[in-house]
Amino acid sequence: MLIIVVWLATLILASIAIPWYIRKYGRPDLATAFYILYLTLSQIIASKIAAFNLGFALFYAPAAVLIFPFTFQITDIVNEAFGRFEVHRMIFIGFVTQVLMAGFLWMATSLTPAPFWNLQESWYNIISLVPRITLASWIAFLISENLDAFLYAKLKALTKGKHLWIRNVFSDIPSLGIDSVIFVTLAFYGVMPIMPLIWGQLVLKWLVGILDTPFMYLSRWILVRPNR
Repeated sequence: MLIIVVWLATLILASIAIPWYIRKYGRPDLATAFYILYLTLSQIIASKIAAFNLGFALFYAPAAVLIFPFTFQITDIVNEAFGRFEVHRMIFIGFVTQVLMAGFLWMATSLTPAPFWNLQESWYNIISLVPRITLASWIAFLISENLDAFLYAKLKALTKGKHLWIRNVFSDIPSLGIDSVIFVTLAFYGVMPIMPLIWGQLVLKWLVGILDTPFMYLSRWILVRPNR
């Protein structure tokens, strides 16, 4: 229950703070900051495979499934406020930061540990997966995030800016599905059973993609509400 409360609190925070900042300053800076934070954390916590009991079924997926779908919500908010090209710019910035993160993690892992620091093996067991996860994430991320931005913009044009839930759900679902298949296959093939992980990611990410629709309406309301 505590995990659910914290998870909802982070979603509400992003849904309110990002559009408020955009409305006040007319810039996507805070959205980009949240986006990079979520991407970076996703690469690290994806090393842990967690069990998610939804009551009706048990699913297995990288712990990053809790946070990575938020990146799609952020791209949707930026797409709503600034258009597709600003989203592509944010994606490029995020990609560059992930390259730097992988380089610094490699350097930290390669340093000789102090003789009294006995956690090198534990550190290596966790962080050694990160470069592979990061590479898999880059490939899946560049394909799925750009696909999401493209589909969102197209659906917005087709619906003439109406029916936010249509472009939010139907841009996220195929993008999250493609991301799951590519990411899990490249990150864990030969290390863990990939089909349960793909299935777990698909179900959980699609669920999150649908659940964040009310928060997208909240974000848009903050963006377009009349001034008083």
